[in-house]
Amino acid sequence: MNVTDPIADLLTRVRNANQSRLDQVTMPHSRVKESVARVLQSEGYLNGVDVLGEAPRKQLVIAMKYTADRRAVFTNGHRISTPGRRVYIGYQDLAPVRQGLGIAILSTPRGIMTDADARRNKVGGEVLCKVW
Repeated sequence: MNVTDPIADLLTRVRNANQSRLDQVTMPHSRVKESVARVLQSEGYLNGVDVLGEAPRKQLVIAMKYTADRRAVFTNGHRISTPGRRVYIGYQDLAPVRQGLGIAILSTPRGIMTDADARRNKVGGEVLCKVW
């Protein structure tokens, strides 16, 4: 299946897995999806990220994270920059997401990173999504 917006596909699959209370979700692999998922894992929104398979048919397997009472840690995520409208921002203009309770994920010349890392490294870029 051809996907026009892989980041939106990733966020939707993770959101759907949370609503269904699945332990893991599998999707077609791409380097951008893997990088975004690894940022989400490092920020504590996901339990694990694995890549299975060989080159033409790689799969990205994401282990979901829940609290002790089975509430999802990843509450919601919104795509900001879309294929039809790219949104670029400088590090000075990065505002906190949900008064600091969420993160923004940026694609910068130094790789994909959170808004806090972008401010710390003084680098701006394309705002891919916001997650809380």
